[in-house]
Amino acid sequence: MTRIKICGITNCADAMYACQAGADALGLVFYPPSPRYITPQQASEIVAAIPPFTSSVALFVDADRDTIEQVIEQVKVDILQFHGHETEAFCASFSRPYIKALRMKDGLDLYAMQQQYASARALLLDTYIKGVPGGTGASFNWDEIPQDLTQAVILAGGLDVHNVAQAVRLVRPYAVDVSGGVEADKGIKDRDKINQFIHNARQ
Repeated sequence: MTRIKICGITNCADAMYACQAGADALGLVFYPPSPRYITPQQASEIVAAIPPFTSSVALFVDADRDTIEQVIEQVKVDILQFHGHETEAFCASFSRPYIKALRMKDGLDLYAMQQQYASARALLLDTYIKGVPGGTGASFNWDEIPQDLTQAVILAGGLDVHNVAQAVRLVRPYAVDVSGGVEADKGIKDRDKINQFIHNARQ
């Protein structure tokens, strides 16, 4: 069954609702330019409220080591997610498993990337828009994803209640990742959309 990650969680109420609706993981954004950015203190309160068996994921974009270690120390997150130009050695050097996000730029060799980031638990595939590390709200051509990748694939980029069922059928990813597609406003989730997204993803 396809797993579901709801990203860009900014408050406890949205976190609890997403868990109750059946989300497998919640994403917390530690990238200050993002409208979904939260502080370690806010994140700590959210993670403390998450029920058992729901993973918490900390998202970074080219953050320095001190910043990441401070978050890990203050917030008991389960998984790290790197959206920048981080090397494999850097990603693997923290006391958490990690996901490496890749933006699907023309010519990206996913076979080479899975070798380069062999220690990653999964590759998260997102839409490429110059200057925007994620959360674009735009999808990409899913046919560009090889069916024989050995690493788990998390599909992101422009997913919403209308296209997630088709995405799961075509790509058969390990998981899908949604942020803007289930929002009422930047950083504020829409409960009906969360319910419908999870329902459609698991159909």
